[in-house]
Amino acid sequence: MEILYGRDKIKIEIPPGMDVTVIRKPSMPVLPDPKQAVLKALENPVDNGKNPQSLAQLARNASSACIVICDITRPVPNALFLRPVIETLMSHGIPPQSICILVATGLHRPNLEKELEELIGDPWVLQTVNVINHDARNDAHHRDFGKTASRGTPVKLNRHLVDADLRIVTGLVEPHFMAGYSGGRKVIAPGVAHADTITTFHNHAFMSHPAAVNCNLKSNPLHETQLEIVEMIGGAFAINTVIDEDRNLSMINFGEINASHQQAVEFIQDYCRVPVDDLFDVVITSGAGYPLDKTYYQAVKGMVGAMDILKPGGDLIIAAQCSEGLGSPEYVDAQRRFTQLGPTAFLASLKPKQFADIDEWQTQMQIKAMAIGKIHLYSELSDESLKITGVQPVNDLNTFIKNMAASHPRVAVIPEGPYVIPYRNQPDRVPT
Repeated sequence: MEILYGRDKIKIEIPPGMDVTVIRKPSMPVLPDPKQAVLKALENPVDNGKNPQSLAQLARNASSACIVICDITRPVPNALFLRPVIETLMSHGIPPQSICILVATGLHRPNLEKELEELIGDPWVLQTVNVINHDARNDAHHRDFGKTASRGTPVKLNRHLVDADLRIVTGLVEPHFMAGYSGGRKVIAPGVAHADTITTFHNHAFMSHPAAVNCNLKSNPLHETQLEIVEMIGGAFAINTVIDEDRNLSMINFGEINASHQQAVEFIQDYCRVPVDDLFDVVITSGAGYPLDKTYYQAVKGMVGAMDILKPGGDLIIAAQCSEGLGSPEYVDAQRRFTQLGPTAFLASLKPKQFADIDEWQTQMQIKAMAIGKIHLYSELSDESLKITGVQPVNDLNTFIKNMAASHPRVAVIPEGPYVIPYRNQPDRVPT
């Protein structure tokens, strides 16, 4: 049995006598001609009941366009659709100098040079239009829309997007442990939002809300705030994609941002949510492999995604390469504070803040998983970095599993990590 790890997979050896349940998506449809599927999507927009227009029709009435793409942490098939989108815009009157691609880094680092080439996936695109990394800390790059009416969240967004005649966001729809699902509105906020916006709706109040969990949009405060932000800027259009476990294209659509996202959510939820009948002594999962498991920061998603099927006091084992280390300097600082203060005092320190310290919300999410059971990490982190993870390091993964066999008879394995969210048919606890 193999699970995702870095750019490859690693073999998991389950000892005889262990009762193993493998949790993965049902077989997903794969589009036989992805290039043709892209063109069909651009010509047949998702119907939102408001006279939907194809990309070509929209381009005829615009003089500029901004295409927002996810950063390197998401395996979005950009190489499939960016060139057809740009060619459509150009052939219907928008000159290449009036088209920009904006990389939605949120508060992540920029994607540059070879990494940017990999992200875009097509040299023609880089040679034809301007590609810009979002900088959430640069005040001059943003427009201020005031605050949301519902929760008073400051709304400041990248000028390249909001000033464009035609706004197009692109992304991958998958489970997200705070916003319910990624893609659509999330590519705008936090994707191209100012630090003030991001750190507000990642503060303790948002993160601790019981509805801010995987695969849930109902009453989810992040989702509702994101929808409000989209409305405040006058809307946008979206290309949303869904991929299978082998990163093949299963679905692509185009249309009004919310209608497009909802359609993609309705498609993926039948695959990514997997019911199980009981809790497990041991859960073995992954950080979803490259590019998501490049940092420990992102590996936390795998912990949270698996926690609802772990027996209280059980053992959660996660394999995440962490080839770039822990994550941002701010996240490293948050982990240091957490390991020094302990979970209770660390959480107490977050509660008074309107603006969360950058990336400390990921530590808050890790504590959710730690409240259920013990977490063990197999990775390539240095000994110094491992000291501030707050979890138990594993040096030899299969030996560790073998040693657990006698006392932990039931094990679940989630090869794809946080892209699959198992849940109890009759859960006996509410997510914290």
